[in-house]
Amino acid sequence: MPPPVFRFAPSPNGYLHLGHAYSALLNADLARRAGGRLLLRVEDIDPTRCKPEFEAAIYQDLDWLGLVWEAPARRQSDHFADYRAALDRLDALGLIYPSFESRAEIARVVAAREARAPWPRDPDGAPLYPGTARRLPADERAALAASGAPYALRLDMAKALARAGALDWIEDGAGPGGESGRVTARPQAWGDVILGRKETPASYHLAVVVDDAAQGVTDVVRGQDLFWATGVHRLLQRLLDLPAPRYRHHALLRDAAGAKLSKSTQATGLRELRAGGMTPAEVRRRIGLG
Repeated sequence: MPPPVFRFAPSPNGYLHLGHAYSALLNADLARRAGGRLLLRVEDIDPTRCKPEFEAAIYQDLDWLGLVWEAPARRQSDHFADYRAALDRLDALGLIYPSFESRAEIARVVAAREARAPWPRDPDGAPLYPGTARRLPADERAALAASGAPYALRLDMAKALARAGALDWIEDGAGPGGESGRVTARPQAWGDVILGRKETPASYHLAVVVDDAAQGVTDVVRGQDLFWATGVHRLLQRLLDLPAPRYRHHALLRDAAGAKLSKSTQATGLRELRAGGMTPAEVRRRIGLG
């Protein structure tokens, strides 16, 4: 049996903090105990927010922590064709459609409907997309595309679920409510999720499942904030005939006010802590992995 494969997958849209250190070190510890492999993936799919200086800092911070990963790291920006091929496959199945509304236009539609009755929201608290573009006539859709209008490519959730059937995943950690073991996936809680945009070849949801399959990842270890998003990932894995890894969602590190750590919180930034004289061993003790 081949060894298990773990991965740490940060985005270079800011400097790493203690929460990233916890996830990276936990992945490394689990890989070592299991006699497995540790991969690094740089999730730079968003060209407007991801910067070369942040990517360079990721390597510096992880090297300072003592992490060793298999080189080279996979960079999402090198694999746009992989994501396009996945979108084309979903399109051939009739499962995606473009929506041309702006965020402000969608917000106005949702606000008008919420004035009459409560509107459903996804697990992150954002209102679900109302599905107006799904009913757009084909000629209008073609005209908008030909005009060069910006658009988002959305998954037709109802059609996708009808094709995929029941879904679940194996959870070795725990969800926000203590969920563990075999967990029922509920991707419908997210509505018609965005899988790509005109200016961006893939959303996080699509890129992460394509990347995990391409890299042979067997164990996904990440924060509880992504627990319910796993339902969308399991759905895409089923639709694209991709293997399902095991999942382990860990608790998030939080600040004194109870908010999860952010890249904007310099007090927990690894660069600042290193400059202040903290050692990697002290980082481990501070995050509870000593």
